[in-house]
Amino acid sequence: MINRFRRNLGAATLLACIQISGCVQMPTEKAGIADLRPQISFQLVDDSVSPARVVVDGIDMGTTADYQAGIAALRLLPGSHLLKVTFMGATLMEEKFYVGDGVQRTFTIKKGF
Repeated sequence: MINRFRRNLGAATLLACIQISGCVQMPTEKAGIADLRPQISFQLVDDSVSPARVVVDGIDMGTTADYQAGIAALRLLPGSHLLKVTFMGATLMEEKFYVGDGVQRTFTIKKGF
């Protein structure tokens, strides 16, 4: 009789442990990486200059329409850069600028001719 009681008590204890541990959720950790690279974009005064070419540090990066403010941005490495915007062979803008981590800078582009 004592053996049966011990066996039932052991089984009840095991069942209680299983039920309690089944209700416990293991902690989870969610990790993410923030992209803090500087960004530049362009505000176009005149939509006719949307196909103007963007050249950063001598490398053609596409058109100003590709990086319109509020829609898309060009990510750069932190540091000093030379920006040149050309349209139909004419230079609309040429500026040396510095950007650091997390900075977003918008350049206003308008027809100069």
